[in-house]
Amino acid sequence: MNPVDLVTAASQHSRYLRRLVAAEAHFADTLVAHLDTPWNTTLMQAQLDALQIVDAHSLQVALRKLRQAVMAQMVVRDLAGLGDLHEVMRMCTDLAQVAVRYALRYHTIWLAETHGMPMNADGTPMELAVVGMGKLGGGELNVSSDIDLVYLYADEGETTGDKPISYHQFFVLLAKKIGLAISEITADGFVFRVDTRLRPWGDAGPLAMGYAAFEDYLVTHGREWERYAWIKGRALTGSRLDELNAIVRPFVFRKYLDFNAFAAMRELHAQIRREVIRRDRVDNIKLGPGGIREIEFIAQVFQLIRGGQVPALQARATLAILPMLAARGSLPEQAVSELREAYFFLRNLEHRLQYLDDAQTQMLPTQAEEQSRIASSMGFADYSAFLLKLNMHRTHVSRHFDQVFAAPQADGTHHPLSALWLGLIDEEESKAQLANLGFDDADAVYQRLQQSRKSSRYVGLPASNRARLDTLVPQLIEVAASLPPRDSTLARIMDLLETVSRRASYLALLVEYPATLRQLAKICAASPWAAQYLTRNPMLLDELLDTRVLYTPPDWVALRAELAAQMQAQEGDVERQMDGMRHFRQRVTFHLLAQDLAGILPLEKLSDYLSDLAALILDATLPLAWAGVRNRHCEAPHFAIIGYGKLGGRELGYASDLDMVFLYQDDAPDAAEHYARLAQRIITWLSSTTAAGILYETDLRLRPDGASGLLVSSIAAFSEYQRNHAWTWEHQALTRARFVAGDAAVGALFEPIRCDILTQQRDLAKLREDVRNMRQKMHDGHPNHSALFDIKHDAGGIVDVEFIVQYLILAYSARHRQLTENAGNLALLKIAAELGLIASDTAEAVRTAYRQFRQLQHSLRLQGADAARVEGESVAVHANAVKTLWTQVLG
Repeated sequence: MNPVDLVTAASQHSRYLRRLVAAEAHFADTLVAHLDTPWNTTLMQAQLDALQIVDAHSLQVALRKLRQAVMAQMVVRDLAGLGDLHEVMRMCTDLAQVAVRYALRYHTIWLAETHGMPMNADGTPMELAVVGMGKLGGGELNVSSDIDLVYLYADEGETTGDKPISYHQFFVLLAKKIGLAISEITADGFVFRVDTRLRPWGDAGPLAMGYAAFEDYLVTHGREWERYAWIKGRALTGSRLDELNAIVRPFVFRKYLDFNAFAAMRELHAQIRREVIRRDRVDNIKLGPGGIREIEFIAQVFQLIRGGQVPALQARATLAILPMLAARGSLPEQAVSELREAYFFLRNLEHRLQYLDDAQTQMLPTQAEEQSRIASSMGFADYSAFLLKLNMHRTHVSRHFDQVFAAPQADGTHHPLSALWLGLIDEEESKAQLANLGFDDADAVYQRLQQSRKSSRYVGLPASNRARLDTLVPQLIEVAASLPPRDSTLARIMDLLETVSRRASYLALLVEYPATLRQLAKICAASPWAAQYLTRNPMLLDELLDTRVLYTPPDWVALRAELAAQMQAQEGDVERQMDGMRHFRQRVTFHLLAQDLAGILPLEKLSDYLSDLAALILDATLPLAWAGVRNRHCEAPHFAIIGYGKLGGRELGYASDLDMVFLYQDDAPDAAEHYARLAQRIITWLSSTTAAGILYETDLRLRPDGASGLLVSSIAAFSEYQRNHAWTWEHQALTRARFVAGDAAVGALFEPIRCDILTQQRDLAKLREDVRNMRQKMHDGHPNHSALFDIKHDAGGIVDVEFIVQYLILAYSARHRQLTENAGNLALLKIAAELGLIASDTAEAVRTAYRQFRQLQHSLRLQGADAARVEGESVAVHANAVKTLWTQVLG
């Protein structure tokens, strides 16, 4: 179809287009000539710049003529299939932005001629911040939409022109003139209707407001619906916008996970729905059931909940957010697919309804002729077929909306155990109920529940928090009764609930997602250590929502990219970066803990993962720490982190320290000084206590000269020390050392030094004596006065196995270089047996013992034991196997 026919065809579906073509002789010719080149910001600005704009009238004419040209082309291209929904929304948004910026530009100049110009403290002109809200802010403007604007300015003061006025007066005047330039109806129509009711205090508030007053309003008076509205707030113009963003961001996106958003959005939607029904607008495709607003609410509730934790969710466009919800497991893929399809269908339909008369409507037509026209423009043979498809989409949207916003049980009064919790039945009946549920000590459980309900903490809670606890505790009693040890499980979760009881968002999470309570109970039943970990880090409750994600093995490539993106998004805010990194570590660790408790993650693999996590975090920390070194002499540090001990041997536990040595290879004169600062900053990053806790405890005593030595060493100095000054125990430590983070080239220089040291010819008698003496020092440093066997420190335990392997490496690597592999104690015992250095049957017995000891040690720690000690008889076979090998190897 040729361009003229396309215009003619589009006119059948748009009386507005017909009026434009009929009103001006050459309008259609110009439209046809430019139909293949969609309008954009550059073309719009070029048209306005070519005109003589000398006063408010000529500005109004220019903006309205531009609007007519853009709208006409948009209608034809969209209906002809030359452009898609993205193009339509982009063109509408570009038009609004250009109109606002040109109105601001000219009226600022004209006002300043009379009153002078508001100025920033640095002497630069202060520009009014015009904030686009709603679909304008999100880049999703529709063809006949209002534009929601909020006017803000950076500072207070007085202009210095012939007729000076306050900045407030200046910007209020300017805001009024911008509104008239865009929205006043003239002979040429209007550009956009301007709505300013989203400003602080609405119609009762000042038209323009300074940043300080705006911040005070948000902190003191900001309401939940305003958080929703400001998700899409985007400054189209303005001075010192970083300051404005710093005010808005924490108001909208909370640092913690904010599950209160469900209730707030649920209530807001109910208000809108009541208004729609009251006005008999059920057929409103925006506000009615299954309409556009419900899709937007679904996206935005997850933004409000998680946006403070996931910067990517701070995006403003609905279509940008929906795929992220599927990727993060917040919504099923199928749900997101159906919501996206519905969004495209409904927005296209909205535009076709508005093309008819350039009217701001989302109502389905009631006249047969209009119905036929809409069906045809949407590509359907008749209105019945169109309605079938529309109703399918609206049904999908309503279903997903109801699933997301399904109201939880409003209170605990209907639960069978609510009377027990609320004290509405007597003590004996309460204890009988608890005993029937299977609790071992019904009296103690009853007293604990009563103590919690009568505590000053509970009594002093806000009513909404107390109501949520009253909903949760009866469910909790029921769940705990099914998960032995019942009494302990209940006590552990009560401890957690009491800890978070003042944080409404965590209570809201458990109320909104009742299944999470059972998942929580399972973890608390399995491990008191895990329960304490959750109590210290309640933000991790969110991780219980999606068990598919919780039990998925870590994807280190994706996790590394996620952490890097988060650190980049928080660039310039070290405190937020440090907290973000701590939360990242806690979250990944909790996933591993859940998999561990579920029995799907073997201990050796768990240790590998925890070691890989530490290496990932060290690698991410290093460039951040380097960025804080003043006057650094190079872009990237020639610096390596060498892991020792459990980190080096890939045997990290949940709470292990990081044993590290810092090395560099750099001949710059000030390299040593800069790398010493870098090392200190790394330690600070890792071990400083922030609101989110610490990352890792660190131990640097294995560096040359120990605690009295320099924090960092050059490769040459490290090599010289190891060859000529190191003690035998330092060579023992070197058997488990490896490069873990930093400059791989420097790390590659470390490994040959390590191998050379380990393969030295040694006096075996002296080596045995040194190893025995060091082992005795460790015995003396960890006395065991109990009747139990200390799995780690007693003779025949874990440390003996480690010392045997270290001796074998130092004694025989000169002849057998394969012993220098950092392959772990189990593999090295097997290699030693294959080389004939120890008997195969003894080696296998000790390998079994080592595995059993580590598993026991791990299990005891998960049960909260301070020391890993057991009855000696239960592990006598394993301990004797280790003692036998010790005697054979070390005498």
